[in-house]
Amino acid sequence: MEVLVTGGMGYIGSHTVVELVEANYEVIIVDSLINSSTDVIKRIKEITNKEIIFYNVDLLNKEYLSHVFSQHSIEAVIHFAGHKLAEESVSLPLKYYKNNLISTINLCEVMEENSVYNFIFGSSASVYGTPEKLPLDESCTTEALDPYGKTKLMSEEILLDLSRSNPKWKIALLRFFNPVGVHEGGLIGENPNGIPNNLLTYINKVATGELKKLKVFGGDYPTDDGTGVRDYIHVVDLAKSHLKVLEKINHLDQVEIFNLGRGCGYSVLQVIKTFEKITGVKIPFEIVDRRPGDVAICYADPEKSNKILGWKAKKDLDEICRDTFEWQLNIHKEKLTNKI
Repeated sequence: MEVLVTGGMGYIGSHTVVELVEANYEVIIVDSLINSSTDVIKRIKEITNKEIIFYNVDLLNKEYLSHVFSQHSIEAVIHFAGHKLAEESVSLPLKYYKNNLISTINLCEVMEENSVYNFIFGSSASVYGTPEKLPLDESCTTEALDPYGKTKLMSEEILLDLSRSNPKWKIALLRFFNPVGVHEGGLIGENPNGIPNNLLTYINKVATGELKKLKVFGGDYPTDDGTGVRDYIHVVDLAKSHLKVLEKINHLDQVEIFNLGRGCGYSVLQVIKTFEKITGVKIPFEIVDRRPGDVAICYADPEKSNKILGWKAKKDLDEICRDTFEWQLNIHKEKLTNKI
């Protein structure tokens, strides 16, 4: 089966591509390289020992996207592409609405034109907003709090309406909680410029001395230690869930929603303490004001994913901390080597 992966050079996308290739899927990556680089394709090839088809395509360019479909017999699409920084979306809402919504619409139009109807959408737990109950299951009320989350929720609504218009569509909406960790080979991971949005990446950049200290956003939440609680899921576990969906998509309802998380929450301070225990590195931090749109506690009820997909997150926080630290040390060494 040929599977198109949009944003396949990104953090979640690249890990998913590795899992797909190792499961003998034929993968075609499209990525604008706005938030990634061609180094990733080299690393994917090194891990899998297979050539990967890649197109440098912005999904806003519908004509070029149509060309990609004309060159392949694509049977399913996994859609990761999009801007993803919640805090940035508050200050640049039009950037997020334009890119994330139009790219999804263009993709769906081209899929219909080519009679491709199997669609897996990388959504987010941010669609829930402030949780009405915990843990969060798929029936919980959705009310995104920032433009990023709203683009995910709007995209879900677009896909729901699309499914109603044509029964051929088979759509899986995967709501990711907090992806962290890296591939065990240490070749692909998350390495953003500047201040990371991902807590574990932020901690690691402090651990290697790239950043002086960690800013903990909010110390007065109604949690045991006052810091926010999140459901951290290893990105490899998350990637593997997409294989389960592909295997079962023709046997699922026309539209299915799945929460993808471990089903337990850790506070920021708990993550810091675990990281220090695993690595032996002290992490200096300061507690600063809350960020707009952040909620106190958010973690998943993954029972539906466990039951219907036969999928369960296996990697724990200790393993997440160990993997990310090894990855960041490798990145830090590469930067130092390039300076010499």
